[in-house]
Amino acid sequence: MTFDWSVIWTHRAALLEGAALTVGLTVLTMLLAVPGGIVLALMRLSPNKLLQSVSLGFVEFFRNLPLILVIYWAFYVMPMAFDVQFSAITTALVALVLNVAAYNAETFRAGINSIRKGQMEAALAMGMSRRQAMFKVVIPQAARRILPVIASTWISLFKDTSLVSVIAVSELAYTSMQIRAQTFRVLEMLTAMAVIYWLMGYPQAKLVDWIHRKYGVKE
Repeated sequence: MTFDWSVIWTHRAALLEGAALTVGLTVLTMLLAVPGGIVLALMRLSPNKLLQSVSLGFVEFFRNLPLILVIYWAFYVMPMAFDVQFSAITTALVALVLNVAAYNAETFRAGINSIRKGQMEAALAMGMSRRQAMFKVVIPQAARRILPVIASTWISLFKDTSLVSVIAVSELAYTSMQIRAQTFRVLEMLTAMAVIYWLMGYPQAKLVDWIHRKYGVKE
């Protein structure tokens, strides 16, 4: 067996573009899924039964479906069911946001519920409205508690974006597979893909460890 590692350097531009798209998808997903998760969490904690039911239904539906199934559903079913055709990248983003927002909702809800009721009662006693107490007292404290969890979600999402390659989104995994098919260099391209993911993921993992040490709340 002979190896030709030069194929990686030859296709470096395509690999870097795929890596950039992988990072971009991750950033855009979190930018949408974090506020989406907050809204869903507040709906779940609302005294309004309808809002509770809508949030519960959304979270339980998307949290219990495999992400790859959501991707396929968004890409193949939505255009037929709703006569809406998205690009592959838009479809991938929609699927990722739906999935991650459901997980974020439960993370935020757990963080809010972890704040002692006395905090809310004290804020109300000081003359704040329930909404003011929620956004000025409860949510800021909850944010610190859930920051390490959100950071870990980011790492998981960063790797899970590779699943969108199944609908021809030209991120790192898809690009590597395309080059592999063109060059017949399976080992070299899979190794290159693994190394690039590791080089991007390891610093992020170390950052998450630091966040856990600095911001993790211990009762």
